[in-house]
Amino acid sequence: MAVAAALVLAAAGGLAVYGGSGIVRVRAMQEEIRQLERELGTLRAQTETLTATIDKLRHDPAYIEKLAREDLGYVREGETVLKFPTNKPK
Repeated sequence: MAVAAALVLAAAGGLAVYGGSGIVRVRAMQEEIRQLERELGTLRAQTETLTATIDKLRHDPAYIEKLAREDLGYVREGETVLKFPTNKPK
């Protein structure tokens, strides 16, 4: 009878020690999964934005002209560009 009680007590102790860490590990993994799913959502949104930009670059001459004017300072023939000084803090 004492041997059976000792075995039950040992089994319960083992479950408490190893079972508890297993639960903690499962919860940590679940949190990691949630974090990775959020990151995946962000990456999918970035992919959609980049795909739309690529499509515009391939098929939208007005978008390319807009970029050339804004980023490179290109102008059409006959246009006059007025540049104003920017106020820089001293």
